[in-house]
Amino acid sequence: MKKTIKNIAVVGAGSWATAIVKILADSHQVKRIDWWMRKREYVNYFELYAHNANYLSSILFDKNKVKASDDLAECMENADMVVLAVPSAFVKETLDGLPKNVFENKVVLTAIKGLVPESKQIVSDYIHTEFSVKLSDIACVSGPCHAEEVARERLSYLTIASENIELSK
Repeated sequence: MKKTIKNIAVVGAGSWATAIVKILADSHQVKRIDWWMRKREYVNYFELYAHNANYLSSILFDKNKVKASDDLAECMENADMVVLAVPSAFVKETLDGLPKNVFENKVVLTAIKGLVPESKQIVSDYIHTEFSVKLSDIACVSGPCHAEEVARERLSYLTIASENIELSK
C-alpha cells in the first residue's frame, strides 16, 4: 500500500534544509510543512519576514503552507514524512529526548551525509536501530550539488535511495 504524504516535517534550518523546504513548498502535493529551527530567534524572524535570515535569504516562503517552530516534537507530531537535514554531528543531540516511537507511522528521509559520530553509523542505520524504524520506511537523498542550485531549480543531480522502490519514486 502506498502512503500519501501531505504533511512534512523538516528538521534543520541550514542551507540544505532551506532548499528542501523550498522545493517541498512548491509542490502541489504537499499540504503543510512544519519546519524545525533550533533557535527561537530564527522562528521569530521567519514569522515576521517569511524567509530564513541566515541561509538562502532571498527565498520567500508561503507562511500559510510553511510553519516554523523550535518545538521538535510538535513539528513531527502530524507529519507523514520527516526530513532530517541537520549536520551529522548533531543528529544524536537533536533527536535525544524524543520518545522512541516518534517516527511511528512516518516515512523518514535523511538528507544528511556523513556518520553519527557517537555510533559511527550512517543516519538511516541510526534511525533504524535507535528508533526501530523499518528500513522500508527510510529513504536517503544525496548528490553532488549545492543547496543554492537546488533552491533555484538549476539542473542538479540527486540520488534518492531506499530498499522500498515505491518510496524512492
